[in-house]
Amino acid sequence: MPIGDRLFLTFRASFLTVSAQPHKQPSNGFFLTRDELSASYAIILHNVRTYRSAGVVAVVRGRQNAESTVKQFEDSQSSSDRHEGWRYFFEKTGLAAGTDPAQATDLRQADLESRESKAEQETNPVIRQSSNPQR
Repeated sequence: MPIGDRLFLTFRASFLTVSAQPHKQPSNGFFLTRDELSASYAIILHNVRTYRSAGVVAVVRGRQNAESTVKQFEDSQSSSDRHEGWRYFFEKTGLAAGTDPAQATDLRQADLESRESKAEQETNPVIRQSSNPQR
């Protein structure tokens, strides 16, 4: 479906995006989709040694902003904190950019617990006794 004289193809993971206009290209060379440009991302502080989470430290809009915010947090992190295993990462979220970190942490935890409970129910179905005792 070429529009005009150019057609831009973007290969991402295992799918192909076809558009008439190029997506914004970050410094890492990969193209971002509209969703990645407008989606919200939670920045989380996590300890890779103890698996303890310190919670959400910020919620930002756009993947590039998430990447640069993580970099800023890492650059301002003390070497002792880094040595102890504290790392920042980001994940896509349905929360609005600018959401209070404490509130975002509570909402994220509730969502994780809900998904965990649902997965547990799916993997451990209730065993029902047969109404026919002669089995």
